[in-house]
Amino acid sequence: MSQRLLSPDELEAALRAVGAERYHNKHRFHARQYGGKCTYEEVQAWALNRYYYQATIPIKDAIVLTRLTDAEDRRQWRKRIEDHDGLKPGDGGIERWLKLTDSLGFPRDYVESTAGILPATRFAVEAYATFVRERSPVEAVASSLTELFSPTIIGERMSGMLANYDYVSKDTLAYFSYRPTQAKRDADWALDFVKTHAKTPEQQQAVIKALEFKCDVLWTQLDALWTGYVENYRSPGVWEPGTVATPRSRAA
Repeated sequence: MSQRLLSPDELEAALRAVGAERYHNKHRFHARQYGGKCTYEEVQAWALNRYYYQATIPIKDAIVLTRLTDAEDRRQWRKRIEDHDGLKPGDGGIERWLKLTDSLGFPRDYVESTAGILPATRFAVEAYATFVRERSPVEAVASSLTELFSPTIIGERMSGMLANYDYVSKDTLAYFSYRPTQAKRDADWALDFVKTHAKTPEQQQAVIKALEFKCDVLWTQLDALWTGYVENYRSPGVWEPGTVATPRSRAA
């Protein structure tokens, strides 16, 4: 049976319902992390693996940029690349993430090599880049709408980690200080784009599925961390706790 055409407000409600059900703030690893239950090594593994996602985001955004045919849309979208890459060396979200991994004892060349990340991390992140390359532009934009829900998880993560882990600080978690404002700007634009360009029932269902896919990408990464570093069942060749220097205090 064919779906009916949703109004813009109904489409937005359907997209928000995806986040309410599927966003990774409901994952047990996130609850463990902000609740202060993670070991130091689990936090290290999270930061190391998450780097690959962070470093791939501007590449993903560059792919989407090439698919937008309107100049104003491209002007708006490229702000995302600038946020992550920075406008000069030593600036931007990736640099701020590297400061976090610096503080957790990882040499930068090791982090940037991505040699120690979990296979599921690599697979999920690369699947996301493939998705935005192969699906329609409106689906590619819709997949970014997890940013609608990110302020909640960022707030929980920042408050929980600062309260429970003495080896992190506002400085080492600076990446998250910038993201709420950036994410709101980007999500507002992307939501308007999707509501405007998803003009048929089929297109509307496709953008809902695109957001579900992106939630799966994020959920899969936490599944892998749980299996690999909470249950300690991981594949050969990935980072092993204790194999790099591990400073444990803000003074270190």
